[in-house]
Amino acid sequence: MNAAVGERIPPSELSAAYRRALELGLLSGDDTAALFIDLQRLAGRARELREAFPDGALHTAAVKAAPLPPLLRCLAREGMGLEVASLGELELARSVVPAERIVFDSPAKTRAELAYALDLGAAINADSLDEVARLAELIAARPASAAARPRIGLRLNPQVGAGRFAYTSTAARYSKFGVPIAEFREALLEAYRAHVWLQGVHVHIGSQACAPEQMVEGMRVALDFALEANRRAGAAGPRVRIFDIGGGLPVAYADGDRAPRMAEYAALLRARCPELFTSDWRLVTEFGRYLSAPCAWAASRIEYVKPGGGARTLIIHLGADMLLRECYFPEHWRHEMVVLDAGGAPRGGPLERHVVAGPLCFAGDVLSFEQELPPAREGDILVIRDVGAYTFSMWSRFVSRQFPKVIGYHGPGGEFEVLKEREGLGRVLDFWQ
Repeated sequence: MNAAVGERIPPSELSAAYRRALELGLLSGDDTAALFIDLQRLAGRARELREAFPDGALHTAAVKAAPLPPLLRCLAREGMGLEVASLGELELARSVVPAERIVFDSPAKTRAELAYALDLGAAINADSLDEVARLAELIAARPASAAARPRIGLRLNPQVGAGRFAYTSTAARYSKFGVPIAEFREALLEAYRAHVWLQGVHVHIGSQACAPEQMVEGMRVALDFALEANRRAGAAGPRVRIFDIGGGLPVAYADGDRAPRMAEYAALLRARCPELFTSDWRLVTEFGRYLSAPCAWAASRIEYVKPGGGARTLIIHLGADMLLRECYFPEHWRHEMVVLDAGGAPRGGPLERHVVAGPLCFAGDVLSFEQELPPAREGDILVIRDVGAYTFSMWSRFVSRQFPKVIGYHGPGGEFEVLKEREGLGRVLDFWQ
């Protein structure tokens, strides 16, 4: 694979893309902030994922990571399906891919939502044994003329540890997600024995929180359980054939970080769980952050530079409304930043300590208290790197600011297009009415 597709976007390309957007007239004075997405890079990371796993795997992108339809369509053109976690995301996915390429995950699916997903033919991962019982009632009530056997899996918690960030980990001794294998092994085995339509297991270890080795350890625990469930099926033969490995692979947010590439992760999984790479199993993946995080960046005008308190504070137009985790957990979620002048050229000079603060009316709206940057000026542009996942999808309505314009481009020197216009004030008002 061409390394340029997978690596982080270098500052020189950020500057060139911003200048090109200015030349094309895509940015106006009203665009106090804008998002930029390299669709060529996004497509390349989808291809990298497909090439790392056997043919026949269903690769789905987590809609919650980056739900903009143009991004989802870009991924769909590369053969991706979509993983959804709400009725709203299910409807988004339906507008992009056929139902057989949709996986519905959520810990709070209603009966009506489950029935709807069954009728569509989307795959469903139950999150609890109670949900399995609810599905059993719905499936039993379906007419005999109903289409193909539903594709149902069950999320398992292998309880292999919390990893670096407890608040984003999902495989500790306690997790709100899934059924702990060790505590409920017999009940789980009975569920798989009793329901012939329960054909899959689902394991998701945690977003950005765990090393690949810990993730693969959890896969092995779940695979051993699935093999035991198949042995207990006896004369009926193996029933569990679908193994959903979720997502969660970490990415690099700093130039000095070393994140695993997809081929490395797949090789580790193959070595530890070779059975999954045979024709006996169909693999499903649900990556989100890995696909889109390094493909997007945000640019905000520096509205003010405020001295005082021993620091220069940059007041910009993006904060906790988009970068919520950055504000609340700055020690864990640090995005690197670049200063451009108003024309898009990199700002030079000796590095100085800056505080970077957002526009919201609460004291916690600070992206960084220790950002080393060249001396920035009012009217300069602050670029925030690697914002392609779990950023704009978490947009907040606090103080009713407008969602920024989104510009897509197709690699250095490629075509530029507006993917989403800056939100109008009328739409902001409609939200509250």
